[in-house]
This record gives sequence, structure tokens and C-alpha cells, in this order.
Amino acid sequence: MQSKVFQLLVDNTSGVLSRISGLFSRRGYNIESITAGTTADPKYTRITIVATGDDEILEQIEKQLRKLTDVRDIKELKPGSSVYRELAMIKVEADAVQRGQIMTIVDMFRAKIIDVADGSLIIETTGNTQKVDALIGLLQGYTILEIARTGIAGLTRGRDEVVYLP
Repeated sequence: MQSKVFQLLVDNTSGVLSRISGLFSRRGYNIESITAGTTADPKYTRITIVATGDDEILEQIEKQLRKLTDVRDIKELKPGSSVYRELAMIKVEADAVQRGQIMTIVDMFRAKIIDVADGSLIIETTGNTQKVDALIGLLQGYTILEIARTGIAGLTRGRDEVVYLP
């Protein structure tokens, strides 16, 4: 099993995300993460999907996505020629002693503490998936109460693969 990152430009219409996720559901394909947001042109939405499967399944996913009428463009975001980022918020149980230790870890990852409450901290981090996973791994020595992750958003490097839609 391998993962592939697909970037779709789609019409910004109601139900478009439902139609795309429905395609995955009907065919039994797995979505690891999906993010969506309007582009510089509000007529279009950029959707980034991380899907897993063998080569045949991933090829089939791309072919099926291309058939959807809302999809204007689709491309694979390859690791060497693209930039990926993910946002995560991590709520950790922390007393007065643990706060200092956790702050040291947070600083090493250039993350931020965005909320301090009695008995807990919320940490915000952005970066590639490996960075987010590494921070969570180091925080496993503490009690992690909740995690919220956005999934990957990404763009290709440079200007060569920019798609301009009418």
C-alpha cells in the first residue's frame, strides 16, 4: 500500500465535496485526508486528497475523479516537486511542573502554545506530516487529551504547473 496526493480544481458548487467523497465510498477507496477551500478565484475550490492503495487502485481513483463533471483539473502532487503542510492542534494534560517541560518540546518544533487552562495546554503546529507526527510522538510521554489535524494542503513548486481556468 502506498499513498498518493491528488490536487483537484473543481467548480465551487454545493454538493461537490459530497460527490467526490461519494465516489470514494461507492468504490471502497480509502481517503487518508481531504482538505478543501476556495481559490483566488471564488468560482473554484482546490481540494487536496491523500489516498492509499496499490498502483492499480490509485490509477483507478485518478481516472474516476477525471470523469466527474465538477472536476476542472487534477494532478498528483509529487513529494520532490511540491510543498505540503498540515495544521494540528494538540491538547495535553499539564500541571505546573509539566508545562515547562512541554514548552521546551514545543519550542524545538517551532510550534506555539495557543491556550493555557487549568490542567491543560493546547499546542498549535504546522509543517509536513513527519514533523507533526514527530511532535505528537514526543508528547506521548504526557497525557494527550485531544488531537485535531487538518490533513495535507499542498501546491506544486514554481510556475510551470499553475492552471488558469476561464
